[in-house]
Amino acid sequence: MKRARESQILELLSQWGRMEVTVLAQRLGVSQVTVRKDLDALEERGILRREHGFAVLGSPDDVNGRLAVHYEEKRRIAQRAAELVSPGETVMIESGSCCALLAEEIAQSKPGATIITNSAFIASYIRRAEGARVVLLGGDFQNDSQVMVGPILKVCARQFYVEHLFVGADGWSRELGFAGSDHLRVQAVRDMAEHAGQVVVVTESGKFAQRGTVPLNLTVSAVVTDGGLTQEQAAALEGADIQVCQGQ
Repeated sequence: MKRARESQILELLSQWGRMEVTVLAQRLGVSQVTVRKDLDALEERGILRREHGFAVLGSPDDVNGRLAVHYEEKRRIAQRAAELVSPGETVMIESGSCCALLAEEIAQSKPGATIITNSAFIASYIRRAEGARVVLLGGDFQNDSQVMVGPILKVCARQFYVEHLFVGADGWSRELGFAGSDHLRVQAVRDMAEHAGQVVVVTESGKFAQRGTVPLNLTVSAVVTDGGLTQEQAAALEGADIQVCQGQ
């Protein structure tokens, strides 16, 4: 029930940006005390902030703000992607809102798993998950995305080899495949992919309507997304030997 309420709160805030606590309580059919506890938990995780009598969503340009948009949809994607991971496995995870929720799901449901990431946001986001084990790769720190990039990242990634690397995407096209929007982040993904057996893209189907600007230029093994892909998009992915994992 608590998780369902949190999802409802985030969906409402993603529509309105700022809402009174009294209005949220009315919309959810619970007490203001219950809503305040939920808001406290979400604020502690950095997803929103509290103002006097109000809840305010973060900027959509920030990872915290992006988490709230279609939160429940992204959480289901993360749960499906986590099914690819075995207890005790070591995986690499790149930055992004779906990736952050995937890291949380792995930390909570895969005992003994270790997460190697270039995302300081992810390391912080899951730090309270019981049993969370994280290796944060070094590099040049990007303030907005809270990720490590650059030549030091490449050196750090060489110290590991994993079966699965999970990455996000900012767009896709038949001609270019998956793409990002920042060339330094894309290069970081390429450097990490050199030390992984499989690259798995975790993203919402809406990203397939966007093109992106920097092709990943990677061999992608699988895509985990929601049920919004068109038949043509799914066929194009499968024609490129990419396993498509869709859900509702």
